[in-house]
Amino acid sequence: MTLTDLRYLVALARERHFGHAAERCNVSQPTLSVAIKKLEDELAVTLFERSAADVKITDIGARIVAQAEKVLLEAGQIKEIATAGRDPLSGPLKLGVIYTIGPYLLPHLIPRAHAAAPSMPLLIQENYTARLAEALKRGDLDVIVVALPFEEPGIVTQAVYDEPFRVLLPAGHGWESEERIPASRLAEAPLLLLGAGNCFRDQVLEACPLCRSGEGLQRTLEGSSLETIRHMVATGAGITVLPSAAADPLPGGNSLLTVRPFTAPEPFRRVALAWRVTYPRSGAIDVIRAAILDSPLEGVKPVGRGSPLPVG
Repeated sequence: MTLTDLRYLVALARERHFGHAAERCNVSQPTLSVAIKKLEDELAVTLFERSAADVKITDIGARIVAQAEKVLLEAGQIKEIATAGRDPLSGPLKLGVIYTIGPYLLPHLIPRAHAAAPSMPLLIQENYTARLAEALKRGDLDVIVVALPFEEPGIVTQAVYDEPFRVLLPAGHGWESEERIPASRLAEAPLLLLGAGNCFRDQVLEACPLCRSGEGLQRTLEGSSLETIRHMVATGAGITVLPSAAADPLPGGNSLLTVRPFTAPEPFRRVALAWRVTYPRSGAIDVIRAAILDSPLEGVKPVGRGSPLPVG
């Protein structure tokens, strides 16, 4: 059994297709098939059920794949430790960012991180929190930017900033004359939200419990991204809630939209960095944190000790 065999095993478990797994590993399909069969013979168990239409992992196969992922992650730490010993700011950093932060943070973060660590290219993935968490635990990512709460075994989190929420209205809306909007009033109007499974959607619903059920729920419409929802609001389809970095100021001074803050206490989210306890390049994490704090994100406040928890 070799590390290469384990890489083939994990790739097949993820792809559930011999051809796709072989492409992922940059080998021929026969090479990967022979390696998997050799591994099954050595272990004297069936790892996968093969059929013409599908490849299914067995129960014992799933347990062995989980262990193989741990072995590969630990083996990969050897190179990380060596890199950190030479220069923690040398070599790629695999950075994950949730969808509702990436478009607004990355244009500022990237040039600042590059200026501080020019030999550390960023390999960036945008995704949902749950998928970023899995990639982080597998070692496919080194550090991720997420909204709290975020708790995973073996993962360290460090809060970076708080970001208040804003109400986005179509121009001429009846609330335009009000300086601030109570969160409870969101249930009174058609509310545009991201789809189920997005943490920002959940945070908005926590800020307005009346939107979760009854007439409030019937008034909610969904969009695929914050930018799509922004455009829908501009057409008069409803109102929405955006994080301040996405709302303040409006891009290009859009005359079709109006932004209003919430009444106190303002709902907000706490944004944090998360990485594996065993990740050795602490200097790289420091560079990312400093680049985030140096980024001119509208409305956000750096997190200090004793900061209040997000309002829900």
